[in-house]
Amino acid sequence: MASTIAEKILARAAGLAEVHPGQIVEATVDLALANDVTGPLAIDEFEKAGFERVYDPSRVALVCDHFTPNKDIKSAGQVKRVRDFARAHGIDKFWEVGRVGIEHALLPELGLIAPGDLVVGADSHTCTYGALAAFGTGIGSTDFAAAMAWGRTWLRVPESMKFVYRGRPSRWVTGKDLILDTIGRIGVDGALYRAMEFTGEAIDVMGMDGRLTMANMAIEAGGKAGIVGHDETTAKYLASRPEGSRARTAGEVFVSDPDAEYADVLEIDASAVPLTVAVPHLPANSRPAAHLTDIEIDQVVIGSCTNGRLCDLQQAAAILRGRSVHPRVRLIILPGTQQVCLDAAADGTMQTLIEAGAAFSTPTCGPCLGGHMGILAAGERAVSTTNRNFVGRMGDVTSEVYLASPYVAAASAVAGHIATPDMVCTDGKT
Repeated sequence: MASTIAEKILARAAGLAEVHPGQIVEATVDLALANDVTGPLAIDEFEKAGFERVYDPSRVALVCDHFTPNKDIKSAGQVKRVRDFARAHGIDKFWEVGRVGIEHALLPELGLIAPGDLVVGADSHTCTYGALAAFGTGIGSTDFAAAMAWGRTWLRVPESMKFVYRGRPSRWVTGKDLILDTIGRIGVDGALYRAMEFTGEAIDVMGMDGRLTMANMAIEAGGKAGIVGHDETTAKYLASRPEGSRARTAGEVFVSDPDAEYADVLEIDASAVPLTVAVPHLPANSRPAAHLTDIEIDQVVIGSCTNGRLCDLQQAAAILRGRSVHPRVRLIILPGTQQVCLDAAADGTMQTLIEAGAAFSTPTCGPCLGGHMGILAAGERAVSTTNRNFVGRMGDVTSEVYLASPYVAAASAVAGHIATPDMVCTDGKT
């Protein structure tokens, strides 16, 4: 029987010849991850259940990225809880200040995700890893505790939904614009418990950074996973990683069969997708950026697990080079990893951003979840490259968050209101 890539991966993980949508399977987990918010909850459940050891320490990753550097005594205690657990159980995939990156940027960068992997994480944006032809999905802290103890989890095989992006995006339009436009078309529950498979010419020519961004936001449409089939782009990216992910590149190549069945197929003309912004208070409230230029802003955030890679910072720097952040605006840069910091320093990206008036942060989730390092006051507005703009997401419940790409975010930082790159790059410099 023909299968989608999601079905193939879950069949492999469950040790079955094939699986079907709706089927309940018990699957072997290749990597289970948690952070300094969800990790302590899982550890509590692990110990409450009487588990004495982690099934395989090499298949567990603990990433302290949400509140690090510790913002207060409580967050310091959470990190200590995770640190002590990692040491007690011999978990060497543990990262904190000075080594840490935002988890969904760090793990692919380190080569810890391979095509065909089943990755579960106590964080909803674990769907990011589907960009590498893996099946990544979020689970609760209790399920994560069980996965640590047994190395297995149960899943209902999702239906797959195919998104075919015809043509090539226009200038400045990125994966962030495509996914915001897509979520706007189908709504926040348009892919509920489905695997969102991204295909078409626009995906074929898209770099891994854009694919990671699109897979990251599958959950914002209710998706169980976001996924892209293995191709030359995947292979080149994995070959550039330091370890791990190269192990399976010579083995089975995970792609959907041509005659696989889908619950739905949506074709989108990528060349017609505009620079897109999601207005408060849902990622599905997408609008053309050019229609929102009367909205003044107080803050811009560029980074996070969605758009915190070097390419994202370079896009922002291309707009900000030789220009200044508007005096009314605070611009905060949240690099995804320590390596992104080093690379941005080496190629001049960091200097460009700082000279323009940006505050360059250590890797952290920070303001994305209203944690620290950029909280909004009452009535303030922010343009952000993060993934959610719910009520109170970045601070006061009367504040507003507008989701956008690094290009639009940087242009808005210069203009002092939502803007497109063409509005600020009128001198011919990009």
